[in-house]
Amino acid sequence: MSLTDLIGYLAAALTTCSFVPQALHTFRTRDVRGISLGMYSVFTVGIALWLVYGLALRAWPIVGANAITLALAGSILAMKLRYGRSEPPHDAS
Repeated sequence: MSLTDLIGYLAAALTTCSFVPQALHTFRTRDVRGISLGMYSVFTVGIALWLVYGLALRAWPIVGANAITLALAGSILAMKLRYGRSEPPHDAS
């Protein structure tokens, strides 16, 4: 394995793992008030495109990281769509 591959795998592991705490918190509490629907929607589409890009290049660090991140971000987005509709409006004062 080259140093470039090692850096890619390490970057992929770190950025992917960064989503685990948010996903676990959301699964446990179903609290999605602090999650932006717009941001997670755009982010999830972006991750899907990175996955397609990685597949086209056969760049396995990109494929692996984005497949896992897509699953996590997609799950959080799905929970936002499911549980976010019943949120009371935020007090503007």
